[in-house]
Amino acid sequence: MMVASKAHNQRMLHDLHDAALAAGGFDKDQPGCRDVYRPQFYSGCLRNLHGNKIALFSADYSEPGCDG
Repeated sequence: MMVASKAHNQRMLHDLHDAALAAGGFDKDQPGCRDVYRPQFYSGCLRNLHGNKIALFSADYSEPGCDG
């Protein structure tokens, strides 16, 4: 199973990712820009203790994008 959750901004996404790792989750994909979707698309993924994928994303146009 996979669950996706939108973070308000990149900082919140990093905080959620860090908290999930601290709670025992496993890193699948470090937070960062994913300009293949669009310049402001920022995401990270991990797996919980049961192996379920958790995707976190932010697409706030007021934040710096992958293009600078």
